[in-house]
Amino acid sequence: MKKVLLLTVICFTLFLAACSGSNSTSSKDSKSKDAYPSETLNVVIPFGPGGGTDLHIRKIIEIVQKNEWYNGDIKIENREGGSGAVGWGFVNSKKGDPYVLTATSASLFTTPLVSDLGFTYESFTPVALMGADDLFLLVKEESDIKTLDDFIAAAKSKKLKIGGVGQVSDEMIIPNMFAEAAGFEFDYVPFQGAGELTSALLSDSLDAIVGNPTRALGQIEGGLMRPLAFSGVERFPALEDVATFTELGYEVNLSQPRGILLAGEVDDSVQQYWIDTIKKVYETDEWKQFVEENGLSDRYLEGDEFKALLDETSEKYSTSIEKYNK
Repeated sequence: MKKVLLLTVICFTLFLAACSGSNSTSSKDSKSKDAYPSETLNVVIPFGPGGGTDLHIRKIIEIVQKNEWYNGDIKIENREGGSGAVGWGFVNSKKGDPYVLTATSASLFTTPLVSDLGFTYESFTPVALMGADDLFLLVKEESDIKTLDDFIAAAKSKKLKIGGVGQVSDEMIIPNMFAEAAGFEFDYVPFQGAGELTSALLSDSLDAIVGNPTRALGQIEGGLMRPLAFSGVERFPALEDVATFTELGYEVNLSQPRGILLAGEVDDSVQQYWIDTIKKVYETDEWKQFVEENGLSDRYLEGDEFKALLDETSEKYSTSIEKYNK
């Protein structure tokens, strides 16, 4: 009888343990799904401080932190080098890691097109488009070149030096498109960062530069640079006196998408978490003010729609690179 009772107790104990284990596993799975985010987010900026990409993503994170929309610490780091190759290469090495976030830039399309880096824009998880950049053609305020016609005349009399950020970028493509349309040749001088580029123009090492409104507006308003034309489809709202290339008779337009990406191969729930979070950022008055003050085109796309735009943009850059980077 005692043996039977002991056997019964043992079986009942094992049954309870099994049930407990099952519930524990279920709870663990549930907790795992509900736990995100619970670790430090690593925000990787693939360029140096002060540039358009840096300012763009830092503002997004600032709004996220201010509103406590991320349950954990956030670490922001600039991993510059190789026209974005260093930073995006690092993010690419973190496939499946839900705690790595980065940004798009023109170089995300152009750099992999000219170098075998082991990644492309398709290596990352698209979250959302948060605006787009177009470019100004700029000369020093003290330059004798006052108009686009003056620039063309000067460029036809001697080969000018035009600078931009990146060896192969939208800042290389735009002046190439313009030169082809207007019938002149020039020397393109690439720089790693916006600060060096600005210094080169102001020290007369360059005749002109191509720059986005994010970094050019202050120099223009401060009387250091003069914009000759804008590459957008429409005029830049804060500088409505500056005509577009198209208005002046030259079909020169190539927008740079400003968006947010996660590392590749992350869980769909993580992607959706960030879509929801970034959309909340987009809807704030603070973000709308940032867009206005920094000359971004006010555009928002998320998930698959954002991916479709990345596909379209990549095709445009690919065609341009094949044509101009010979």
